[in-house]
Amino acid sequence: MAEIRIRSTNERISGEENVRAFLDKQEVLYEHWDAAKLPAELQNKFVLNDEEKATVLSTYDSEIRDLAARRGYQIWDVITLSDATPNIEDLLKKFEQIHTHTEDEIRGIVSGRGIFIIKGDEQTGYFDVELEAGDVISVPENKAHFFTLMDNREIIAVRLFIEKDGWVANNIEDPSFA
Repeated sequence: MAEIRIRSTNERISGEENVRAFLDKQEVLYEHWDAAKLPAELQNKFVLNDEEKATVLSTYDSEIRDLAARRGYQIWDVITLSDATPNIEDLLKKFEQIHTHTEDEIRGIVSGRGIFIIKGDEQTGYFDVELEAGDVISVPENKAHFFTLMDNREIIAVRLFIEKDGWVANNIEDPSFA
C-alpha cells in the first residue's frame, strides 16, 4: 500500500483512504489493483522478455482498459527496472531530474517498489509517494515531479500514454526542492 512522506515536516500518511484523500487534494489520481493477479512466476522477476510483458498486460487488461477509457489514454506498455537493466545508473540520473510533461504520467506498479517525488500545493511543498505492487498513480500534466527506485531497486510497472510517442520530459530547475 502506498505511503506518503511530506518532505518539509517528515510527516507520514498511510492507509489507502488517507493516501487517496491526500492525493486527491493534490490533484493526483490514486487507485489500487489486485497485485495477487500477477502470475506467481512473474511476481519477483525483474527482467522480462516480450512474452512475459504481454502476460503482464493481459493479466491487467480490464483494469488498464477501464483506466484508459476514463482518462483518454491510448497506448500502454510495461517497463522493468533493476540492477540487471543495462545502463541503469544513467537511466536513474535521467529519471531523477525534476520535470513536467504535457500529459499525465501514469504508473501501475505490478511488482517491486518505486517512488514519485511530487511538488504539491504551496502549503505542502514536495512530498514522496512510496509505491508498491498494486498501487496506481497518475501525476497530472504540468505538475513538477520525478520518479526513482526505492532501495530494493526493482520494479515492474504498466505505463499508459495519450500520445503515441509517449510523454516528453521538460526538465525544470526548482530551488524550492529539498
